[in-house]
Amino acid sequence: LFFNTVFLLPLSTEIQQVKRYIQNLAEGETEEELLKKMTEKETRDLTEAINSMHRFWMAKQEQLENRTLTDAAVLDILPDPLVIINKTGNIIGANLAARRLFEVDLTNKDVRSLVEDNGFVSAMERVLGLEARTAEFRLCLKELKEKPKFYVRIARLSWFAKGEVAAVVSFYDLSKALSLEQMQQDFVANASHELRTPLSIISGFIETLMTTAKDDDKAREKFLKIMSEQTVYMAALIENLLSLSKIELTVATPPVDKVSVNAVIKEVKNALELKFLEQKLTVKAQFARLPKITADEQQVMQVIRNLLDNAVKYATPETEILIATQKVAQVPAHRYYEVGAGDAVEISIANVGVPIAKEDLERLTERFYRLQEHKNKNIKGTGLGLSIAAQIIKRHKGNMLISSKDGVTTFKVYLPLVLEA
Repeated sequence: LFFNTVFLLPLSTEIQQVKRYIQNLAEGETEEELLKKMTEKETRDLTEAINSMHRFWMAKQEQLENRTLTDAAVLDILPDPLVIINKTGNIIGANLAARRLFEVDLTNKDVRSLVEDNGFVSAMERVLGLEARTAEFRLCLKELKEKPKFYVRIARLSWFAKGEVAAVVSFYDLSKALSLEQMQQDFVANASHELRTPLSIISGFIETLMTTAKDDDKAREKFLKIMSEQTVYMAALIENLLSLSKIELTVATPPVDKVSVNAVIKEVKNALELKFLEQKLTVKAQFARLPKITADEQQVMQVIRNLLDNAVKYATPETEILIATQKVAQVPAHRYYEVGAGDAVEISIANVGVPIAKEDLERLTERFYRLQEHKNKNIKGTGLGLSIAAQIIKRHKGNMLISSKDGVTTFKVYLPLVLEA
């Protein structure tokens, strides 16, 4: 009893103090507040040891939280959808691209429920069942509205991977690549057709002039005129194809000239004055005071020339073409590439002509695309002018918006004031 009273009771009291200290610490009291309540040296020493241990584990916890946040941030930066699954196929993590793709809460969802495809399910089970380390295949996600095509890769992780992680499923969108491939095929086919047609006409007329019409002066004059027109058309087509190719080579190189947009428009307008007179068109210009922009002057001139040339070709005679410029707060966002930041210049060119349907508006910048009404009216053109303008605008990190209402077609070109390298 004496031993218990003299030795164990004080120790028991200190242990109770330490117990209360730990409980209070867990409940949120600070170390400073708790230390003020402690008096005995031994208790303080023991408490300091506990504090050291507490600080150590808090630091470890912070490191783990930072690492987790860093891992999540890295995954979210990746452009391709990516999901992390456990051994049963349930999703335990997904990056931002995956969450946007499937537009549902992916947490704890069985990845096989997202893709109703036997090939996907079979590949997943082979990888999770340790029959294969990876599986790669093409897949069309029919469950999604646009039915995009993906190259899918399922990769099993090593046995020492963190936590429950068993495999990673990545989706690489093939839609753009397939679309570009189709565009290239269409371009070659269209270019071949566009060149073959005038060549066939010229060849046929040459043969006629060498045989049945060789002594017919009237036929010879008529045929030579048509051959000359077709030769001019082919020369323009080849020139446009070369221009398009040259522009595409410079897309990755930012321009460095300082260009006055108003001065360029005035120069092009003066050069086309004769065409305006031939079509009895009135041209009105409304120029705002603009700072110079960072641009390629020759390419900006080509954009304005192509748009004004189009306006003249497709405008109803004896109507008005309106050209206007103004400074705006930003370039409107583009669906497929990043536009320049900051203030921008807006160039608007409007003409009165044939109304253009919405589905046609979206295709006007495609190579060789021409409206059927324009073909019927036999309006000459290569179908490349707007494609060239669009490529130049892309190089300048700008945008072009096209609208048609009540027969008035308006092209609005946006170019940033400053281009970052």
